[in-house]
Amino acid sequence: MDKALLVYNPFSGDRGIVQKLDYIIERFQQENILLQPYRIMEGCEKNISSLLTDGSYKFVISSGGDGTLNFICNILMKNNLSMPMGIIPSGTCNDFASILDIPTSVEECVNIILNGRTVDVDVGVVDEKTYFLSSCAGGVFVDVSFSTDGELKKNLGALAYYLKALSEMATMKPFRVTIETEKEVFEDDILLFCILNGKQAGGFHNLMDAVYDDGLMDIVVIKDCRKIELPAIFYKVISNELQNDKNVVTIRTDRCAIKSSKEIILSIDGEKGPTLPVEVRFINKALKVFVA
Repeated sequence: MDKALLVYNPFSGDRGIVQKLDYIIERFQQENILLQPYRIMEGCEKNISSLLTDGSYKFVISSGGDGTLNFICNILMKNNLSMPMGIIPSGTCNDFASILDIPTSVEECVNIILNGRTVDVDVGVVDEKTYFLSSCAGGVFVDVSFSTDGELKKNLGALAYYLKALSEMATMKPFRVTIETEKEVFEDDILLFCILNGKQAGGFHNLMDAVYDDGLMDIVVIKDCRKIELPAIFYKVISNELQNDKNVVTIRTDRCAIKSSKEIILSIDGEKGPTLPVEVRFINKALKVFVA
């Protein structure tokens, strides 16, 4: 009998995954797969790493938001594990699941994993220490994401970030940034930069013509502009027209170095990360993920 590990976050999204555990275990058991649930809790990384490196499990399933996926991705990458990862999205935005067209239905996600088809996806790495799947960002939207009320995010999803950003426009301040690639150097006062591994970040779709398996990162930069122009930029974010704006710069590369005149905290897959300066590179097709 094959074994698999299900790592779940009971507090993600509407917290409904807990009520689905017995159904999920039953479905895998019917296919002669012993599924071991593991509840994420503080300080559990060492235990999960030990479980996944002992060779007993054929694959791992992550159920939660992008932060939970990031947690499992980092364990797999840091331990050089080649086992595939299944995704049962249960967070607020589920950016990486959406990038891969993975549905939110638990039943459909189980079907996808049991069907066994995988793709190889790119993984970003910051300073050769911290890995990410969907995005690495810094600036005003990032500060907003950290301060947006959890209940508001649960009820409104990505729209909550938009509303919070509009409410804080008056206090938004630009910062000087230098982004250096092998081919160019960008330096300007900006409000936000976001490194993407697909078309979605923060719940907003089609931000760039980016793909998850080309070995390249797509960087979106929103330059400093008049505050009166910000609502139009935010509107273009939710209308999928971000590239058609004079205040938006895009860069495509496989690696870059980013530094700033200020201490800018990064958001990595929606979770707080290190501060600038950092070096970022993409590892082409570094992780296997179950897809439809």
